[in-house]
Amino acid sequence: MGRNRATLADVARRAGLSKTAASMVLNGREGTRLSAEAHQRVFAAAEELGYRPNLAARSLRTRKTATIAFVSDIVATTRFAGGLIRGALDAARERDHVLLITETQGDATFEQYAIEAMLDRQVDGVIYAAMATRRLTVPPAILGGPVVLLNATSADDLPCVLPDDERAGRTVTAALLDQGHRDRIALIGRNRLKEDDTEVSLAAPARLRGIHQALGAAGVDLLTECFCAEWLPEHGYAAMRTLLSRPARPTAIICMNDRLAFGAYQALAEAGLTVPDDISVVSFDDDPIAAWLRPGLSTTALPHEQMGRRAVEILLDGGDAEPSLVPMPLRRRRSVAAPTE
Repeated sequence: MGRNRATLADVARRAGLSKTAASMVLNGREGTRLSAEAHQRVFAAAEELGYRPNLAARSLRTRKTATIAFVSDIVATTRFAGGLIRGALDAARERDHVLLITETQGDATFEQYAIEAMLDRQVDGVIYAAMATRRLTVPPAILGGPVVLLNATSADDLPCVLPDDERAGRTVTAALLDQGHRDRIALIGRNRLKEDDTEVSLAAPARLRGIHQALGAAGVDLLTECFCAEWLPEHGYAAMRTLLSRPARPTAIICMNDRLAFGAYQALAEAGLTVPDDISVVSFDDDPIAAWLRPGLSTTALPHEQMGRRAVEILLDGGDAEPSLVPMPLRRRRSVAAPTE
């Protein structure tokens, strides 16, 4: 058994003051007539004894528990989106808050149980997060208190934090335009389901808007667009093979995510073509594989840590229902060069 935890009475006794006086000093309450020397005795006694305040008792007075619920679908067990949690943890720690994390795996029954368990612990607010950027339905149980949506929106007019996919679309397109690519830029990754159903994806339509905004401003049209059933390497591979079979070969490719780009790289290598000497490639997400491709893939990074941090800041400081858009920085690697023909 370890030693007993120091109490407020122990601190007061060591400092030679009453419990009330010691409590007022430790809680920084105004109006105490104690001398500076008495204040110092209290702080010294607390440090010597290793005193920590009783948070349960404090929460009864302040109605605050210094805890935040982080509820997600599959974020916690996904390496790629783990930055959402890291950013939230760091921001909570800096504000002397603890993050209580649970994952539902898409199970509605367990989600209800998990949320009720969090609310029973009197959390100060809830961050409701999604792995894929999408529009979702918020559980009614959490609508009565402070809530911030992370990587998601809803019809409930709640504060939310999203990656700025539209701006990222302009960014990747500009990376090609700045190198002189004009009339032979192709797009891999059009997907009607992702573009038309916001409950599936908010990223796809936003990225597409940004791409067309940048092209339109430059007076450039896409050479062609390839539709893909999924944003997976095999679909990027098949789309690239289709493009290479056509008479007009593109000088540059925009892939809607890095996994598509990985497949495109494989098809180019099989055809004896090199990136970027023959065809430049840009993409989105900055998946860990992007830096390992040869040459490294230029792509815009999902700012997961910054998003998690921003969600905590909005939850604790308050924010309006306007989406907080976090920029996706361009990771410039070696997959883009000027066209050779």
